[in-house]
Amino acid sequence: MLFRSVGRQVAVPTITVSEDMSVVAIHRGGEKRQLEPVARVLARADQAMQILERYRQRLDAVSTSLSAVEIEDLVTWRDVATALQRAEMVRRIALEIEEYVVELGTDGRLVLLQLEELMVGVDEDHRLLIQDYRTADAPDTDRIVDRLARLDTEEIVDVVEVARALGHDADPALEEGVRPRGYRLLARIPRLPDSIAAAVVERFGSLARIMRASLDDLTEVEGVGDVRAQAIKDGLARLAEASILERYA
Repeated sequence: MLFRSVGRQVAVPTITVSEDMSVVAIHRGGEKRQLEPVARVLARADQAMQILERYRQRLDAVSTSLSAVEIEDLVTWRDVATALQRAEMVRRIALEIEEYVVELGTDGRLVLLQLEELMVGVDEDHRLLIQDYRTADAPDTDRIVDRLARLDTEEIVDVVEVARALGHDADPALEEGVRPRGYRLLARIPRLPDSIAAAVVERFGSLARIMRASLDDLTEVEGVGDVRAQAIKDGLARLAEASILERYA
């Protein structure tokens, strides 16, 4: 009791250890969290990792499908909301695993490595997806990320609520068509700086117009010379071919 009282007075976490009961607990701000045995935490982390792997596979499939309909200029708000929903669910599972890693300490190094491998590109793609589809009167990307994070479990599985987070009055217009600006696919072109991609989007306004642009049109963008214009055309052509082949294979 003495240690907990001191912890509350100085506003720092305190640790109590009961040798008789083999219990270690952390106290902060009047709250208590009892640490579980390492083996039990590892088992929970492993179970969560298996769930994360399945959700990442589903996210990749949805992302591939979205890329294909983007290239064909057939995207609907349902496609967008579904992809964003999958990404947000993957991120939430990853946050849960991060808590296990912190609790495991040095015993969680392997779990952390697996987590980092599974999460490669997820956060970046999540932000680019928002940049591509947020409406003109919607908040900025960071605020939308926060808005999605605040959705509860029932709301995040509702694609209408996810679409609303982007500023779309989605009920009942999920089947309405929408055009991506092009950030997400431009980011997949090797050695294309973000600043140049942003300038291209600013100049043309949509992925469809970027894909239709000629080399001369592209070179009118500041920072895009002949070589970079050709790289953009070739890169988008390769992405189009790969996405359509994978979609219809």
